[in-house]
Amino acid sequence: MFRSFASFNYRVWFLGALVSNIGSWMQSTAQSWVVLTYLTHNDAGAMGLTMALQFAPPLLLVGVTGWVVDRFDRRKLLILTQVLMGIVSVVIGTLLLTGVMTLGLMYVFAFLTGLIVAFDNPARQTFVTDIVDRELASNAVALNAASFNSARMIGPAAAGVLIVVIGSGWVFLMNAITFAGMIIALSLVRVHELQPRAVSSGRSRLSEGFRYVRTRPDLIVIFVMVFLMGALAMNFPIYASTMALEFGREADGFGLLSSIIAIGSLAGALMAARRDRARLRVVVAAAGAFAVVAFLSSLMPTYTLYAIVIVGIGFATVTLLTTANGYVQTSTPPDVRGRVMAIYMAILMGGTPVGAPIVGWVAAEWGPRAAINVGAVGGLVACLIGLTWMLASGRVHRRKLSFSIDETVSIPVVKPGPEQFSDEIANTTPIPIVPDPEQDADGPAAPRR
Repeated sequence: MFRSFASFNYRVWFLGALVSNIGSWMQSTAQSWVVLTYLTHNDAGAMGLTMALQFAPPLLLVGVTGWVVDRFDRRKLLILTQVLMGIVSVVIGTLLLTGVMTLGLMYVFAFLTGLIVAFDNPARQTFVTDIVDRELASNAVALNAASFNSARMIGPAAAGVLIVVIGSGWVFLMNAITFAGMIIALSLVRVHELQPRAVSSGRSRLSEGFRYVRTRPDLIVIFVMVFLMGALAMNFPIYASTMALEFGREADGFGLLSSIIAIGSLAGALMAARRDRARLRVVVAAAGAFAVVAFLSSLMPTYTLYAIVIVGIGFATVTLLTTANGYVQTSTPPDVRGRVMAIYMAILMGGTPVGAPIVGWVAAEWGPRAAINVGAVGGLVACLIGLTWMLASGRVHRRKLSFSIDETVSIPVVKPGPEQFSDEIANTTPIPIVPDPEQDADGPAAPRR
C-alpha cells in the first residue's frame, strides 16, 4: 500500500502536500461559512456562485494551462503557485479582520484563486508521476489522494472550531502559513532523481491534448462521468453547510460533517493504493455506489445518522476520482500527459460552475435534501453512461485476467502435444508474467517473456 514511500522525493512531497492541504481545507470551510452566514443570510445560491467563479478558470484556460505544465519546470511552477495563493489568503484574511470584506470582493478573490489553481492542479497531478517510476505511478496517485483526504479530516473540523473561537479571518491567515510546507518540500526535492521529461516536437501544440483524447473513447467516457460528478454530485460544501443549518448546528457542526466525509474518502484512497492497476469498471461501480448512498443520506432524520451515512459518500467519491485519475495518467504518453491532465482537471473542476449554482438554487428553494438528490441523479447518470459504454464495447464480456508485477510469480511452459505433457511438465522453466503497460487497464494483461 505504501510502496511509493521508498522514494525520498515522494516522502518529502507527501508531507509537504499534507501540511498545505490541511490549510487549504481550513480556508475552503471558512470561505463557505463566511459567504453563507456572514456575507449573506443563509443564501446557498450565493455560495454556489462563489464556487462557480472559483472553478471556472480551469475550464476557460484548459489549453493554456496544459501547455504550460508540459513546457515549463513543474517544480518551479508549483513553488510560484503556492506563493501566489499564500498572498491571496493573507489579503482575504486581512479584509475580514478589518471588517471591509463584501460579497462582491469575495467573488473577485474566488475567481483570482481559481486562476492560480488552474495552473496549480495539473502541475500538481503530473508532478507526482515525475517523482516515482512508472510502475509506482498508480500507487503514488492513490497515496496523493490519501494525503488530500487525511488533510480533509483535519482541516474542516479545525476550521469549524477556530471560526467559533477566534473568527474566520484568522483561518485564512493560518492557511497562508501552511503553504510554506509545500514550498519547503519542493525545495528539498532531489532534482537529479526526478523522472526525465519526455519532449516531442510533434506534440508541442496546445491542441495536441484534445487530438489525443479524441483517439481514446475510454478517456472520453471517463471525462463525461467526471464532468457529471463534478457538476452535480460533488458540491459537498453546499450539502454539508445547508444540512448543518437544517439540523440547527453552527460552524463547528459544518466542519465536523466535512471531516466525517473525509473518513470515507481516506479509506477509499488507501483501498485504491492497494490495487496494482486502475480499472474503468471500478469508476463505473463507484458512481453507482455514490448515487445509492447519496439518496439514502437525504432520508436521514437526525444529524448523527446523516453523519454516519456520508462516510459512504466520501468512500465512493474518492474511489471514483482516484481510479479515474490513475487510469488517465498511467495510460497516457508522458509527452502529452500534462495537457491531457489539464483537460481532466478542467472537466472535473469546470463542472462546478455549471452545477453549483443549480444545486445551490435547489437547496435555497426546496431545501438541502432536494439538492442532495440532484447529486444522486448525477451519480446515477454517470454510472449508466459508463455501464452502457462497457456493454457496447464488449468489455463486460471479456474474461478479466490480472497479474501483479512480481518477478516471483511464474508458470510452467509446456510444449504442445498431449503425448508430451505428462513427461515434460516437471522439467519446464518458469517464466515470469508481467502485465503489458500498453494494454488497456480493463482488458486482460498480455504475458511477456
